[in-house]
Amino acid sequence: MSSETLGDRDGSRALLTGPVRWIAGSPVRAFLAIFLVGFVLRLWMFSFVPKDLVPPNPKWETGAVAISLAQTGRFADPYLIPTGPTAHMQPLQVGAASLLYRVLGVGYAGGLVRWILVLAVCSLLWASLPWLGGRLGIRRAAGVVGGMAGALAVGFPSEVEPVSALALFALVALFAARWRRSATSLGRSLLLGLAAGVVFHLQPVLLPVVLGCVAFELWWSREPRKVGFAGMLLLGMLLACLPWGWRNYQTFHEVFFIRGNLGLELYVGNHPGAHADIDLSSARRSFRHPRTDLAEAERVLEIGEAAYMREKQHEALAWIGDNPGEFLRLTATRVLYFWLGPLHEPVRAFGYAVLFLLSVVGAWRVLPNLRAPERAALLIPLATYPLVYYVVAYMPRYGEPVRWILFLLAGGAVWGWIGGASRSPGVSAGRAEASSR
Repeated sequence: MSSETLGDRDGSRALLTGPVRWIAGSPVRAFLAIFLVGFVLRLWMFSFVPKDLVPPNPKWETGAVAISLAQTGRFADPYLIPTGPTAHMQPLQVGAASLLYRVLGVGYAGGLVRWILVLAVCSLLWASLPWLGGRLGIRRAAGVVGGMAGALAVGFPSEVEPVSALALFALVALFAARWRRSATSLGRSLLLGLAAGVVFHLQPVLLPVVLGCVAFELWWSREPRKVGFAGMLLLGMLLACLPWGWRNYQTFHEVFFIRGNLGLELYVGNHPGAHADIDLSSARRSFRHPRTDLAEAERVLEIGEAAYMREKQHEALAWIGDNPGEFLRLTATRVLYFWLGPLHEPVRAFGYAVLFLLSVVGAWRVLPNLRAPERAALLIPLATYPLVYYVVAYMPRYGEPVRWILFLLAGGAVWGWIGGASRSPGVSAGRAEASSR
């Protein structure tokens, strides 16, 4: 190979890596660049949304309960007709939306501000990837690649999942910071537990993630008081969940974790004629839901929401017991859909598959060079968060809260190819120093 050819290649690589290196050179610059790209692009695309889709939508559970709470002060009526108090939705997101609607109304202004906040949360998440990548031992430049790719991958967001993604991001950052410290304390453990308990009111499915982190800490930590620290963390979670749990018990005379709709979701995903994808099941009219079916809503009103959820759970479990092979087939399909996208939509699935494959390559490149806590912070959410979604009907939005991890790992793969390295300067030296202690 001639020196001229080598020089051309180096010049091409510099052309690719130069802007990334410049953005990654300053944490503030990296954050602002990705946030502005993501937010401006999303605002531009949002400008094409029909105005009648902007106001709060009472046709779906989140909007219906938020409107009820704003107008009547009751956390109630998520279905087709007024059915009374509910535990179908997570309280914090609905509560925050209702406060906004009380101030701005349930018309266009309230809906517009809510969607702008959702778009800002999406952009904030992608803009934070360089920071977290650096904290987890991945080069900040890899975080810039992943964050910028996520900022450019624009789609119309759901109302719920962007906040859930940011909540998961916060949990990962908090546990990673906890594991970096040489020692923690009972007070810090209690505070982290309280923070996790609050986050569950945004997204209860984060519970397996936290329990996975606690299990890892008990296995990995050499701190003599690690059992006490874990106990205080669990106590904090319990204390944070008690008020809403007491409300649910007083209202429904049952004990359940944050939301009480698991029986219905299990039925929607597992019944005669079910498809892994909820949209295809709906097209087949293979299930009935009180949000869209008057007879089902009247059944909720007749026997109460808690009894209705038990009834649906009994139907789902009975069907699963009678059709174990079909249940396993549906579950396997949902696993594929969660990671590779809806396979019956080839174009959409192609994008999901490319991201997944790049993240696998990134994991192969990056993870062997990380310490166990850094690997755990990335892998535990990927292993535990989707567990519930493997047994209920698939919706593309369900994967949004963990997709930022895939983009971060994919950024590690791409930067490894174009930048020639996958770790931050000084990390290996720091690791060697730590291992010699």
